[in-house]
Amino acid sequence: MSIRTLDDLLAEGVSGRRVLVRADLNVPLDKQSGAISDDGRIRAVLPTLGALVEAGAKVVVCSHLGRPKGAPDPQFSLSPVAERLGELLGAPVHFATDTVGDSARSTVADLADGQVALLENLRFNAGETSKDEAERGAFADQLAAFGDAYVDDAFGAVHRKHASVFDVPARLPHVAGRLVLREVEVLSTLTADPERPYVVVLGGSKVSDKLAVIEALLPTVDRLLIGGGMCFTFLKAQGLEVGTSLLEKDMVETCRNLLERSNGKIMLPVDVVVADAFAPDAAHDTVRVDGIPSHRLGLDVGPETVAGFSAALSSAKTIFWNGPMGVFEMPAFAAGTRGIAEAITKADAFSVVGGGDSAAAVRALGLDESSFGHISTGGGASLEYLEGKTLPGIAALEN
Repeated sequence: MSIRTLDDLLAEGVSGRRVLVRADLNVPLDKQSGAISDDGRIRAVLPTLGALVEAGAKVVVCSHLGRPKGAPDPQFSLSPVAERLGELLGAPVHFATDTVGDSARSTVADLADGQVALLENLRFNAGETSKDEAERGAFADQLAAFGDAYVDDAFGAVHRKHASVFDVPARLPHVAGRLVLREVEVLSTLTADPERPYVVVLGGSKVSDKLAVIEALLPTVDRLLIGGGMCFTFLKAQGLEVGTSLLEKDMVETCRNLLERSNGKIMLPVDVVVADAFAPDAAHDTVRVDGIPSHRLGLDVGPETVAGFSAALSSAKTIFWNGPMGVFEMPAFAAGTRGIAEAITKADAFSVVGGGDSAAAVRALGLDESSFGHISTGGGASLEYLEGKTLPGIAALEN
């Protein structure tokens, strides 16, 4: 892979130059207060932004937040992100109240060397996500006008063929930021020649979301541990009763086929925590997987499963984890995810947390982030990379 890096750009000199940085500042916001509930993605881009600020660049940051419908929507404003980014950088971040309009133009024009501006949500403009290349290109032209060079540090968006990710780098000298470079380096070690035993832990709600990565990983991994809501479709494929647990009926035969082809690599839960309802205060207890009552639903893996999975992880030399083991947001159903996360940190292995809910769980459960080898900022992007797909944002940087 031949991609120019931030260090290449810095070596050329950026003092006084405008550098457009595509960041992934798509952080979760509290529904009641609107406050940022997890600033991990903001902190992840600090090394790139800090280096540009120190080098005297006029830094113009752009990002999306949530899924607005191509028009301004106050609940998805990046305004609170600008405030938090300024706190972390130790200097005010100048916020443009639009993306490519009058406010953006004047905000960028007023930047002094070493200052940072943040444009309003990219997805307030239909051109960002448009499948029409002309519409997307027209928006990319407007964005590119704010930079003399472009840095992509938004790994969580590189699997999207969006204007700011795919089209802007075709219009400006472009490099990979420190975060994107690190993500690609780490994930390439998993696909090239991982140290063995190589153990993968997959959770989350749906088999259909993880089918492609399961298919891609089965030939290369030594063990594949499956928990979360998706495990119930596999258990159903074994002929077990799963009660009212999450079930993808159209994927049962696919799961049966995967189990047959796995040569024993796939490891499923042996016990689960079942509840009367999907609620934090629901009555619950632990049962064997062959004893799930027809009127109850599974919301976490049980302690025997944690012990079995932990034993498999203890001998691993490389670990990839994507997806929680249960509904970790509810304390009653968080023990499985916590147990597996702690087992990963204790293993003498290079561990990669594959972004998304797994990364959120690490922070929500108060686990030490430094005890993992790498925590990805892109759940979907990391999975697609492991599937062997071409990621539009990476391809654009290679061109």
